[in-house]
Amino acid sequence: MTSSARREWYPPALLISLSVVPVLAGALRLTELADGAPIEPEDARFFAAPGPVAVHIVTASLYCLVGAFQFAPGLRRRRPGWHRAAGLLLIPCGLAAALSGLWMTVFYPQPPGDGALLSGFRLVFGAAMVGSIALGFATVRRRDIARHRAWMIRGYAIGLGAGTQVLTFAPWTLAFGEARGLSRALLMLAGWLINLAVAEHVIRRRKKRTPRTTHRATVARATA
Repeated sequence: MTSSARREWYPPALLISLSVVPVLAGALRLTELADGAPIEPEDARFFAAPGPVAVHIVTASLYCLVGAFQFAPGLRRRRPGWHRAAGLLLIPCGLAAALSGLWMTVFYPQPPGDGALLSGFRLVFGAAMVGSIALGFATVRRRDIARHRAWMIRGYAIGLGAGTQVLTFAPWTLAFGEARGLSRALLMLAGWLINLAVAEHVIRRRKKRTPRTTHRATVARATA
């Protein structure tokens, strides 16, 4: 494998590594629900209505893990059929993950330490994820590939928020202990905003590359 071929797998590897902790935590939660583990007060809402959290864990895990491979440009070029098939899986998974997250925010009892501000953030970013995926689907139907990619990148960035939130919480937890109330809400917000900032950087960089790529292709055809 050449160095350029290895480099194209760096983004998927990084995204999968960000997904590991939330995916493992979700798998542990599903195991507890299936095995009837002792119910802690802060987890009682999941045992009372396990359906939404189970849907959220399964679909969010698939969305983050499978979605990571959409960021391998060589894979998209070599196997466009795989890219489309994965997209057909990712759209319903992303929508189900976001909508189940919204349902849990609205209908589950609010756990201690969360607060109204964090609930508001969850509603805003959950709705933004639904909107991004819906716009991504609408634009690909119109063959507007550039906008399709931009909206799907934004949706994925929001969906991967839990992975980055592990990193935003870690220094605070080590220094001050468990984050609650305002600090918890702001640390969660930081994870989403970091991801969206990176997403916008990726989108703009792709826009800058596209004209040069198109120009090279035009020159190549003219001189062939």
